[in-house]
Amino acid sequence: MESLLFFLQLSLLFYVSFASQSPYSNFLPCLVSHSPPSSQIDQVVYSTDSSSYPSILRSSIQNLRFMNSSDPRFIITPRNENHVQATVICCRKLGLRVRVRSGGHDYEGLSYKAATPFVIIDLVNLRKVSVSLDTSTSWVESGATLGELYYQIANRSSKLGFPAGVCPTVGVGGHFSGGGQGLMSRKYGLAVDNVLDAIMVNANGAVLDRESMGEDLFWAIRGGGGASFGVILSWKIKLVPVPPIVTICDVPKTLEEGATKLVHLWQQLAHKFHKDMVMRVIISLANNTKGEKTVKTLFNPFYLGTIQQLIPLMNVSFPELGLAAKYCHESSWVEAFTEGNPVEVLMNRSHVTKVYFKGKSDYVNEPIPESGLEEMWKVFLEGEAGVLIWDPYGGKMSEITEDETPFPHRAGLLYNIQYYNKWGEEGIETERKHVEWTDNIYKYMTPFVSKSPRRAYLNYKDIELGRNNENGNTSFLEASVWGESYFKNNFKRLALIKGRVDPNNFFRDEQSIPPLM
Repeated sequence: MESLLFFLQLSLLFYVSFASQSPYSNFLPCLVSHSPPSSQIDQVVYSTDSSSYPSILRSSIQNLRFMNSSDPRFIITPRNENHVQATVICCRKLGLRVRVRSGGHDYEGLSYKAATPFVIIDLVNLRKVSVSLDTSTSWVESGATLGELYYQIANRSSKLGFPAGVCPTVGVGGHFSGGGQGLMSRKYGLAVDNVLDAIMVNANGAVLDRESMGEDLFWAIRGGGGASFGVILSWKIKLVPVPPIVTICDVPKTLEEGATKLVHLWQQLAHKFHKDMVMRVIISLANNTKGEKTVKTLFNPFYLGTIQQLIPLMNVSFPELGLAAKYCHESSWVEAFTEGNPVEVLMNRSHVTKVYFKGKSDYVNEPIPESGLEEMWKVFLEGEAGVLIWDPYGGKMSEITEDETPFPHRAGLLYNIQYYNKWGEEGIETERKHVEWTDNIYKYMTPFVSKSPRRAYLNYKDIELGRNNENGNTSFLEASVWGESYFKNNFKRLALIKGRVDPNNFFRDEQSIPPLM
């Protein structure tokens, strides 16, 4: 009885306090009324009046372009599913939009900004990782970073790993729900190809697992963008075998050193290499021996094995590269993500320097001819150059059908391109120059990349492909302009599922799936 009386007094206290401070005075009383007395939801709610609000808001904004574009009415940092349920229910009742943030790496900032009044559900407190060695599985909460996941797996076993991305500060929630490509995708597929179950809160505030959500919704959240369908709290994943030693190499080649012919040949070979190896190509600006601007191509093999095993393999598969032991080093699987730092750095969510950046993506299914590459270098060298990252597909990626998950970019593709341009200085003119370079080289690549649609990778989100209108009534046909780039024919199935599970389009943003009835 005393506990109930205290709870009612607490509710009244919050109501009186917020009524005098905020136009959204009903929000906190609503949260309290929809939470168990023991949930202490008041300890995870931050209004614009809270002293911690600015630091929490900025903590996971990874793209400085949007540092001043986010103004949520409240930030919720839930510690359990009840906090998320109450937030969804109250936002729906009070007409507030919801944004869900795990690591804050959304390329367009859609996980923490909106044009209408909104609330951020920041999952930073939901990042537990539990590993079962008996079943080679793990449950990981969506607020964990890839680095935290990798560290906890390696802390339990040197023989298990997980196929996901290379950036350790990326949040699990967004990465998994967008597909999740990485260094072991050619061996084991994407992150979502290895998801076994998930826990989520839907638009009605109900907590669902794979069985209760049904196979259609479970299909949709594995590559279709979880934020369109609810708040994904945690994922059950299948861990994969890794050897005690992996090999990472960096072989730099400038234009003067024959990069053009090597890149042209790489396009024809990389998707056919042994599944145990992925060889990315990273293209950037450099100076040649005369001090003149040139293009540098960095051939970046990652191999599940030793140097001694890799060199003979490369001598057969790609002898023209001239791979030698001097370009390589060995490490454990988990150390491949630390950049030479102690593995504990993976537990640091903020060790990567934040920058301003713009990204885009493409897919290539026919090799770009040497003449096309030569002209591309010219465009590359004009303006404020960024970086191109080419990730080869093939292997396991070609064995999975386009409709197995919403992620459709499978057989027949040679590689994925990421256009990434970053800068460190604030300013409209500075941003314009960098974005212009990115747009120019993207435009140049049009005849050489996939068509009808021109494909794009959801995790390299690009608002320039198209956007939903602000009132939430974008039609399926209107949204298809960008939706088919990300999902191809899977877009219609996603929209039909959305129409069944969230017909009122509560979970929506500029590139969310529209409901199709």
